[in-house]
Amino acid sequence: MSFVRMQGVHAGYGNSVVLRNIDLEVGEGEAVAVVGKNGAGKSTMLLSFFGGVTVRSGSLSVGGAELRGRPHYLACKHGISLSPQGRMILPNLTVRENLLLGEASGRRGQWTLDAVYKLFPILKERQASPGTALSGGQQQMLAVGRALLANPRVLMLDEPSEGLSPLLVDELAAVLGQITRAGTGILVVEQHLSLVRRVTQRFVVMAKGEIIDRGGTADIDAEQHREALAF
Repeated sequence: MSFVRMQGVHAGYGNSVVLRNIDLEVGEGEAVAVVGKNGAGKSTMLLSFFGGVTVRSGSLSVGGAELRGRPHYLACKHGISLSPQGRMILPNLTVRENLLLGEASGRRGQWTLDAVYKLFPILKERQASPGTALSGGQQQMLAVGRALLANPRVLMLDEPSEGLSPLLVDELAAVLGQITRAGTGILVVEQHLSLVRRVTQRFVVMAKGEIIDRGGTADIDAEQHREALAF
């Protein structure tokens, strides 16, 4: 059963319309990728759940609760969280303090501070360090861990492999696999198709604010999808 659902969503910034007629569903424990070129509207799609854009029409629901027109903080309370592009680590807080921001949603569940430290041991080792003193890869771990501490049923990630070395991308793929096996769904915006192939079951392709293709990740390299992926 779908936990996150977008139906006929049109959204944008000010008078500018970026998303047009977006339909997308993600179930608990499912991993879905959103791929496409820069400027396709992928990040805007994620931000539409959290008040970062104006949703003009359509429906956004999480766990059966309609979010459109309601306070933006309800997205996290109903069971989704976001690991944003650029990580957005607060420089005046330690690693531990940055992580604990994720608990502001008030949701309780399997993702405790100890569980996140088990997933990312380096964060426990560096917990007293300033968040921005970490390497790029460690900051990405911190951003994911912070989002997990909101105990989402579906975790949203915006370009998590950005700036990471191939070795760190491999580590990220392994971690995302652990997260989905633990029952937490993933909706990931990603251009690194190697990561998409290893982590997700389904994908959609976006171009110019619309979904132009979709399918099972096992078939992402099939000829029928090549034109959309290159668009």
